[in-house]
Formats: sequence, structure tokens, C-alpha cells
Amino acid sequence: MLTSKVAKRYAQGLLDFTNESGQTATVFSEMKDVVKLMSESKDLNKFFLTPYIDSKKKIEVANEIFKGLSVSSQNLIRLVIKQGRESQLKNIAQEFINKVEDINGVQRVTLTTATQLSKENIDQILNSTNLVNTNSNFDLNLTINPEILGGYILRVGDQQVDASVKTKLNQVKKDFQLN
Repeated sequence: MLTSKVAKRYAQGLLDFTNESGQTATVFSEMKDVVKLMSESKDLNKFFLTPYIDSKKKIEVANEIFKGLSVSSQNLIRLVIKQGRESQLKNIAQEFINKVEDINGVQRVTLTTATQLSKENIDQILNSTNLVNTNSNFDLNLTINPEILGGYILRVGDQQVDASVKTKLNQVKKDFQLN
């Protein structure tokens, strides 16, 4: 998914601030909570996206929802809402997480399969490619998509291995059409 320039700029600003103040680890953990909450709560997203609710009311609600977070995280959330960017809050938090993980050398790995796989099968797929450095830190995101019919799609950063049945069938179809 493409990240907006707004999310990247806010996340970079937050990262710069937390690095200077030594709060990166705390805010990193809290931004994970923000992403989780924003992903799970459709009502909260609708509330933030409602244009006829003024920013003061949104800040009031955000203060109550996020009252357990550090002052730095609360200030970011208030700033984002004051600037009318509350629709980008989840993206800003995710981009901050990505930037911290990049600094720490964490690889983001996405494995898409047609069905749920066992731990052994997942390990076998990850070890069969040189895209994933299994000796270092990596963040594995498992996705189930029955439309690929079988096989898997492994994405690491901007590289991808598509070993899905659907792709192979499409390739065979293309080959038949050319001949």
C-alpha cells in the first residue's frame, strides 16, 4: 500500500522528536496500539472521518480514548486532528512503525496463501528463498486469499515471489493464446 506524503512527513517529524527525546521505544509501542485500535474500530474511523464534527469535539474524544498514551503520542494525535488530518492517523502511526523497524533492520515479510499453513510449511517457504534473512529480525504478516487457488505469494520489501496456482494458470492461458 502506498503511503501518503502527509503520513511520511508526520511520521518523520515524530521520529526525529522521539530520537532527540529518547522516547522512540515508548512511542513505537504506542503507535502499534493506535494502529491496532484504528484497524479494529470502524466506529472510531467513521467518527474521525465525519466532516461536520468539529476538531474540538474530536480532540476531546481522542483525549479520552488515548489517555493512557505518553504525552508525546497524545500531542501528535491532537496536532493531527487540529490540522484536519485525522483521516491519516492510522497511516501516520504505521509509517512511524515502519521507519523505526527500518532503522532496527527488521524485514517486513508478507506471505499470502490460499489456506492456513502449518508452522513447518511456513518455515519451509521462508527458508526456500534468499529474499528472507531468517537469521535476522523479520515481521511476518500471514494473509489468506482463496482466490490464488494454491501455492503462495511471498513479498519482502519491494520484491515478490509469485508461486501461486492462479498466476501459473494465467501464464499457461497466455501461452496458449500466443500459439
